[in-house]
Amino acid sequence: MEQYKQEFIEFMVESNVLKFGDFTLKSGRKSPFFMNAGAYVTGAQLRKLGQYYAKAIHEHYGDDFDVLFGPAYKGIPLSVATTMAFDELYGKEIRYCSNRKEVKDHGDTGILLGSKIKDGDKVVIIEDVTTSGKSIEETFPIIQAQGDVEILGLMVSLNRMERGLSSNASALDEIQEKYGFGANAIVTMEDVVECLYNKECQGKIVIDDTIKAAIDAYYKEYGCK
Repeated sequence: MEQYKQEFIEFMVESNVLKFGDFTLKSGRKSPFFMNAGAYVTGAQLRKLGQYYAKAIHEHYGDDFDVLFGPAYKGIPLSVATTMAFDELYGKEIRYCSNRKEVKDHGDTGILLGSKIKDGDKVVIIEDVTTSGKSIEETFPIIQAQGDVEILGLMVSLNRMERGLSSNASALDEIQEKYGFGANAIVTMEDVVECLYNKECQGKIVIDDTIKAAIDAYYKEYGCK
């Protein structure tokens, strides 16, 4: 596992973003782990988060793209932090763009925040996590409506590695199959378990035998094929 991925997993735990216990997801599934990107709240956290995203995007998609699109609402700070990190790490100017939930009809009008998307632009979409692909269903037509653009792919922070709502494939695989562009994550839950199982993180064992057994049981029921 690349060093930045291991550091990112520890960073999620340290930031109280990745938790283990007993959680009910929006889908109704009972999960032994939960990720909440809304827990990144400080400037230092967002700076580091942007760097991890930038490294993963650079690894999977390179730097030959123009716009980083972050769907409202959590995608807005992600896109801003990551474009700043791209400039810092790779000296590459990437424009950020996000959508509004409601179209604005005065001042800076329209549905977009940040840079406009224009013909010929190459776009990477950035999100926190996806379990059903619903947000892409909303995002994809917004981007396409801006002109003749190419979507290179999607980057999320964590691949939960569970089947989507309409097939036995993972949500990321479903997105790739449906839309024809790459869908990747900084780390997978397999990476998380490898990094944390019976190993100290922040002075304690985060995934002990009990949590590991619960994760295994969850994947036996909901894991992607």
